[in-house]
Amino acid sequence: MKPPVFDTEFVTQLTTLMQWRRDVRRFKADHVPPGMIEHLLDVMQLSPSVGNSQPWRWMDVRSVEKRALMKANFASANASALKVLQGEKAALYARLKLSGMDIAPVQLACFCDRYTVQGAGLGRRTMPETLELSVAGMISNFWLAARAMGLGVGWVSILNPTQAAIDLDAPTGWKLIAYLCIGWPEEEHADPELVRAGWQDRTAAGRQVLER
Repeated sequence: MKPPVFDTEFVTQLTTLMQWRRDVRRFKADHVPPGMIEHLLDVMQLSPSVGNSQPWRWMDVRSVEKRALMKANFASANASALKVLQGEKAALYARLKLSGMDIAPVQLACFCDRYTVQGAGLGRRTMPETLELSVAGMISNFWLAARAMGLGVGWVSILNPTQAAIDLDAPTGWKLIAYLCIGWPEEEHADPELVRAGWQDRTAAGRQVLER
């Protein structure tokens, strides 16, 4: 197979895709065709993983009962997070919209199968956390691929992962990595909502390179 040519225009478009990839919390209630989600899940099999273990496991959270449990989990974790803040930061935090669980038409729980035998342990005996990191890397690809299709994705991280696994009846050894809200964005922005809300600007903190 002849390798593709990624020209300057493609590189520019890729950078633009990264710029417009947002953590979406405000969704329309409009239906998302199942074929779009199936396509995304298929494409994600191209994502890198330690030892080619592909440890990501998906759960489509559809039932009213299960979604209610996840919303209650979020509410509890969010209240606990608020308690540790004080003053203006607490007031600002209380105003932030940190979840799209109330309206997102598609909600997928993504787990890491920590007991998977695929990959025969290559690369993770010394750093077992690379299984979970592989799932996180796949989710980054999912985010970009969804955005390229016009879909928005929101990663709800303010959750108790152990309780979530229990509430969702996850198999033994599955650890929740991300609860993803997916749908059509209500708004389109190139800048993060947390920047617009005054919580935290982007900085060059992650651009520092040490030499040894």
